[in-house]
Amino acid sequence: EEVWRYSRIGELDLDAFTPVDSDAAPDEAATVAGRTVLDRVRAAVGTVAGVVLVVDGRVATCELDPAVAAQGVVLGPLAAVDDDAVRLGLVAEPSDLFDLLSEAQTIEPVALVVPRGVAVEAPVVVVDHIAADGAAVFGRLLVVAGAASQVTIVEWQSSADVAALCTPVAEVAVGAGANVRHVVVQERGERVWQLGHLASRVERDGSYHSVQLALGGSYARSRADCRLAERGASARLDAASLGHRDQMLDFRTFQRHEAPDTTSNLLFTGALAGAARSVYTGLIRVEAAARGTNAFQTNRNLKLSDDAWAESVPNLEIENNDVRCSHASTVAPVDPDQRFYLESRGVPPAEAERLLAMGFFGEVLDAVPVPAVAALVREEIAARIVAAVRPDTAGGAS
Repeated sequence: EEVWRYSRIGELDLDAFTPVDSDAAPDEAATVAGRTVLDRVRAAVGTVAGVVLVVDGRVATCELDPAVAAQGVVLGPLAAVDDDAVRLGLVAEPSDLFDLLSEAQTIEPVALVVPRGVAVEAPVVVVDHIAADGAAVFGRLLVVAGAASQVTIVEWQSSADVAALCTPVAEVAVGAGANVRHVVVQERGERVWQLGHLASRVERDGSYHSVQLALGGSYARSRADCRLAERGASARLDAASLGHRDQMLDFRTFQRHEAPDTTSNLLFTGALAGAARSVYTGLIRVEAAARGTNAFQTNRNLKLSDDAWAESVPNLEIENNDVRCSHASTVAPVDPDQRFYLESRGVPPAEAERLLAMGFFGEVLDAVPVPAVAALVREEIAARIVAAVRPDTAGGAS
């Protein structure tokens, strides 16, 4: 099918993975490992409004600042939320088999509910850690931001060195005039298959900013659906990814303009080292009623080796003439003129390539709404680039 074109889905052996037993007690060692990740992120971020640790699909830790809770904010297992309107499927429509599996097999979905008019100043951190070897894990996160509310969420997706299948689904409902900022860091292990879905719906004059930072996984796919559902809704969708060795990173994005005077701006950047592969497929869809739409889509890919491979397929579907829309994509090696400029000033070849590669990610990383998270990811990207770019091969990228 076209939706799976260029992917490695044919290599996935579903029989190799077993859903986590919903009745089994959480593994203590796995919980300790998950807390180590949470502590690292929490220490970097500093002040937080709340934290949730999910280990193999179960909530292991949940804390919410009492002052935030006093404003009516709810954070924890969805089953504990006393509101029938807060439910799975509120935003995300199943797009494939894996979404259906997630809906059917999820054990303990997490919900964050911010009431109307409440501004949560500090970030809420959600760590999703996978520890069980051979497990299939179906995590869910539901964020409901009431009208004129404000919240920042940091999702951190990690794993032990295990073979696993995971299908994280995040649903974000942005109320009228609300402002939601959402950072997703994906650093799964190199034997993990991840097929994720990030679905958002923005109401009148609301704004949503998502930043996906993807580093891990054997095959990691992210589908992002953003619906600008009411007049004045806006979204900024950013991503940065770095693939190395034989990883494959697969991004599918959908910017759906359904109402007048809506705006979306997408920038996805990816660098590839070794024999890594990436796919980007994006669609801007402007409905007939969405006059005055402004929609932009940019995908940039940087090859750090001869064996790296990237495919970029941007698309537009426009049903109204009173719009401004554009898309652009590039796949290229490090600019030889820029590299020569640095080398001519005494910068060693490998260091020149590292500097240029780090600069490539600058626009997205500078936009991360939680600078401490950006700093952690910069460190990891820099370490991987140093490992990938050697003095004897730095001049051979193409």
